[in-house]
Formats: sequence, C-alpha cells, structure tokens
Amino acid sequence: MVEMNRFGILGGDKRQIYLAQSIAADGYQVYACGFDEDVEMKRVVKVSFDELTDTCGLIILPLPVTQDGKYLNMSFSKEKLLLDDTFAEKMVDKQVFGGALNRLKATSTLWNKIAMYDYSVREEFAVQNAVPTAEGAIMIVMELSEGTINGSNCLVTGYGRIGKVLSEMLKGIGANVTVSARKPADLAWIQLNGYQAVQTSQLADLPGNFDFVFNTIPSFIFTRKVLSKHHKDTLFIELASTPGGFDKGAVSKLGLKLIPALSLPGKVAPRAAGNIIKDTIYNIMEE
Repeated sequence: MVEMNRFGILGGDKRQIYLAQSIAADGYQVYACGFDEDVEMKRVVKVSFDELTDTCGLIILPLPVTQDGKYLNMSFSKEKLLLDDTFAEKMVDKQVFGGALNRLKATSTLWNKIAMYDYSVREEFAVQNAVPTAEGAIMIVMELSEGTINGSNCLVTGYGRIGKVLSEMLKGIGANVTVSARKPADLAWIQLNGYQAVQTSQLADLPGNFDFVFNTIPSFIFTRKVLSKHHKDTLFIELASTPGGFDKGAVSKLGLKLIPALSLPGKVAPRAAGNIIKDTIYNIMEE
C-alpha cells in the first residue's frame, strides 16, 4: 500500500546514502533501491524497485538522475534500471524529486502527468552547494600542485555563487586573486572585495601568468587564443557544468593540464551534500 509519508530513495551516489539515513533519523520510514548488499544504510530498508514504488508515495531520484539518458544513475548497484514508459508509469500519482530532470523527462511522455520537482534548480540548494564545491576545488589544487596556494596567482572566471565563495576562500589562504565577470555591477563588487577585476570577453588580453585557473562559466570562453597565453605549468580546474568552458582540443594540442571537477559536493562532502538535498526537499514539501 502506497503511503505519502514514506520516502523511497532510488539510486545515486554517497549523497543519497547520507540523505536516506538523515531522513530516517528524522523519524520517517525510508526505503532504498539501487544499493548492493554490501552498502550499509542505517535505519533504511533495502527493497526491490517494485516494492519501493508499491510502498512509497515520495520518491527521491539522484543528481543527476541519469548519466547517459537511458539508465538511472546507480553508482552503488550492479543492476541497471531502464528509464522508459514502464519506469515512468510506476511514478504516476507520486511526488517525485530529482536533480537535473530534463533528460529524464525525455524518456517518456508520461512524465508530463507526474508531479516532479527539481531540487537542483532551487536557490537555497545552489547557494549551499557552493561551499563544498569551492572546498573541493581547493582540495584538488592542494593534492595536484607541488606549490602552495598562498602567494600564488589565481584566476576565477565567473562571479556567480561558486565564484564568490571560491574567490573569498582563495583570498583567505593568501592567493592573489583575479576574477572575471561580464556585468559592470559584478566587476564593481569584485574590485570592492579586493580582487583584480577583468571583463570575461578580455581574457585573451591577460598575460597568462596564473598558477591556477578555476572556471565556473558553462560557456565556451577558453578558446585556443585564450589558452595559448598560459604556460604549461598552469593547472586548469573545470567547475562548470557540461559543456564547460574549454576548447578541449586546444588544451590537448597545447599540452595543458585540465582537471574536470564536476559534482564535487558528492565526492568531497557527501554527508553535507545529502543534508543540503534533504533540506531543499523539505522546503519544497512545505511550500
């Protein structure tokens, strides 16, 4: 019997494991599918897909829901769940929460009849995720670089949520921080906060003497012309969502080092990331 106060956690990575356990700790009944037997989940009942959908009225899908547009994202399961009409039919009359839902919606027309909520587009989710993303980016640099961030020259492209948090952290460690933006208001705030400001369209005019470059803009800004200004010891960190901001062909031909760093909260701070998802879903439910 379907209960609207029972949560079903379906697939995902470590974030979903901590999410499930956190919701269970709040006193809710929580069921999970898409996690092999050796994955420990305290106070959570592991069930089959059919058992979960027959029991739970609240379904939480991972972020992203799918990596390839065909199967559910299930990092901790050897099994696969095909995203088709049969899958969507099991979600009818339920409240479905997930992250980056556009590719899921393309798998069946039935999704047009289902109550779906994308927690990843919420402002509170994006703001809170900026912290573990920035920390994760700095962790990558500390692991891969033989130098220190203190005293280094850093470029952060984009002054959105992640750009703001990352720039402040780098400055706090003692880096010399340059930040690019498009809007005059953002450029003014960049200067006021003690960073070197540069218009994003003028990146090719920079001398390219940066030790670390962090991109947060999901737009093609690091062209061959821009990249050719940088030396081969520069470490480039890609934080922007697909397609990112780099001409990967030019990166390869120029012999530069580019590190893809997507979904960092789930990799470096899964417990915190799981709680952020939970809090966002609770907010949606209250509204």
